[in-house]
Amino acid sequence: MLTRLFSSGRRSFSSLSEQEILALAISSEEDDARIYRAYADGLRTDYPASAEVFERMADEEDSHRQSLIDQHQARFGDRIPLIRREHVRGYYERKPDWLMRPLNLEKTREQAEQMERQAERFYTVAAARTSDADTRRLLGDLAHAESGHQAEAARLEQELVPEGVKEEEARKENRQFILTYVQPGLAGLMDGSISTLAPIFAAAFATGDTWQTFLVGLSASVGAGISMGFTEAAHDDGVLSGRGSPIKRGLASGIMTTLGGLGHALPYLIPDFKIATTVAVAIVFVELWVITWIQHRFMETPWGRAAFQVALGGALVFAAGILIGHA
Repeated sequence: MLTRLFSSGRRSFSSLSEQEILALAISSEEDDARIYRAYADGLRTDYPASAEVFERMADEEDSHRQSLIDQHQARFGDRIPLIRREHVRGYYERKPDWLMRPLNLEKTREQAEQMERQAERFYTVAAARTSDADTRRLLGDLAHAESGHQAEAARLEQELVPEGVKEEEARKENRQFILTYVQPGLAGLMDGSISTLAPIFAAAFATGDTWQTFLVGLSASVGAGISMGFTEAAHDDGVLSGRGSPIKRGLASGIMTTLGGLGHALPYLIPDFKIATTVAVAIVFVELWVITWIQHRFMETPWGRAAFQVALGGALVFAAGILIGHA
C-alpha cells in the first residue's frame, strides 16, 4: 500500500531493463519530433525561417528514433514495449505546445534548448547503465549528438535566419505583443485612470466622506474593468485583425482598467479626508506619467504630444469632477 502510494504507479529508472531503456528512448524521440514540428507549425505563418529550423530539428530526432529502433530490432526483435516518460518516476516532462500558444519566438527557442539538455542527460545516464557494447556506443553517440544540437541549431539559424530575417521576426513578435497586450492594456489604463476621476472626486467633494468615496471608486473601477474587458474580448476575435487571443486582450484591458481606477480610489481608505485627497491627487499624477511613458515607449508617441494629450484629458475630467462635487 505504501509502495503504491509513494510511487504513484511509476517505475524507477533504475528498475528498467535495457530493452525498456531503448523503448523509452524511442518514445521520447517520437515525442520530441512531434513537439518540434508543432513549434514549426505554430511559427510558420509569422516566422517561416525559424519554423524551418524546427523542421530540421524534428528530422534529426526522427533519425535518432530510427537508429534506436534498428538497435532494438537487432537485440530484442520487432516488438517494442510501451513505455513513455510519464511511466518513469523522476523522468523529465515536456510541456504541451498548446500551453505555450501563441508561441513566443524567444521562449520557444529557450524551451528547445532545455529539451536538448534534458535528452543529453538521459542518454548519458542510460549509456552508463547499459552493458551491451553496441547499445552503449549508440546511447553515448546520441548523448554527444544532443549536446551538439545547440551548436547545430545555432548553425541552422545562421543559415536559415540571417540577421535581417531575425530582425524582421523580432519586429513581428514585438508588434504582436503590442497588439495583444499593450494596446488593450493602455486603453484600459487610460479609461480606468481618467474616466473614474470625475465620479471619485465628485463623490469626495460632495460628501466629504472617505468611506463613501472609496465605495464609489471601487464600484466605478470594477464596473469599468468588467465592461472594458468584455467589450475588448467581444468586438474582435483577432482572426482577421491579427490582434491575438480575445481572452488575453480582454484580460489585459479589464485588469488595467480596474487598476487605473483603484489607484486613486484606495487612498480614500485613509480616514482623514485631506490626507486621502492629497494622496489620491498625487497618485493621479503618477498614473498620468505612466500612461505617457507607455505611449512613448511602445506606441512611439513623442513625449511632448503624449504628455499634452494625457494631461489635457485628465485635467478636464478632474475639473468636471470637482465642479460636480461642489454643485
